[in-house]
Amino acid sequence: MGQKEELQLFEDKKIRTSWSEEDEKWYFSIVDVVGALTDQPTPKRASTYWSVLKTRLKEEGAEELLTNCKRLKMLSADGKHHPTDVADIQTIFRIIQSVPSTKAEPFKQWMARVASDRVDEMQDPELAIERGYEYYRRLGYSEAWINERMKGRDARKALTDEWKRTGVTGQQYATLTDIITYEWSGMTTRQYKNYKGLKKENLRDHMTRTESALNTLAEVAATELSQKIDPQGFNEQKSVAKRGGRVAATARKELEKQLGRSVVTRQNAKALHGPETPEQIEEQ
Repeated sequence: MGQKEELQLFEDKKIRTSWSEEDEKWYFSIVDVVGALTDQPTPKRASTYWSVLKTRLKEEGAEELLTNCKRLKMLSADGKHHPTDVADIQTIFRIIQSVPSTKAEPFKQWMARVASDRVDEMQDPELAIERGYEYYRRLGYSEAWINERMKGRDARKALTDEWKRTGVTGQQYATLTDIITYEWSGMTTRQYKNYKGLKKENLRDHMTRTESALNTLAEVAATELSQKIDPQGFNEQKSVAKRGGRVAATARKELEKQLGRSVVTRQNAKALHGPETPEQIEEQ
């Protein structure tokens, strides 16, 4: 099933969704839905709740309802894709009826809006871009930060498309990303996350505007170099990734020389919710 994953936001809860081009419908992670409805503190607790609910539904003879659920690979908290139970809007509505929650009706209205928005976006793609902006606004980021983040998303998409064109697959994407990150920042992605006090969060959502700009420069450079050199496969792309990262490393060193301080900081999203100041950066 051709699918496009997107993270939707219901109140302050993240709901993993997948748009099926073939079916032209949304599929929602059931674990995320029941977790949001019942305020489960962790994904593990939400998963346990869903397991218990499935057993109860089977005992009640709701086999048809469970049959309508599917299994899709979705991005999990560990940064990897794992199979998870999903369902379309109609099936989710029926599941909600079995979950005692004061949020049931608001959640149904929210899902209906998600479906309606997708149809509108198919007619006008600019609406999808605006939705991305609105997602970060609701999380409290500044407009300047959001603009830089969205540029980074475009650059990343162009790079991964280029990698795919040249034969890069699977885990090789993560390895090339690590190479680029290390070349310009001096740290692998995991080391960078540790430096910022992160665990399973998206590193890019915790970069300062300057860090994000340098990361984007590295990925744009890698894309341009790949298009010029036309490397074939993962091994040849590794040297291109290094060269792209070094372009940003050169820019970083010159900027730090002018500023008299490092632009790679421990600052994360908690400090990014609002205007950045030199004082905030120095405190990290």
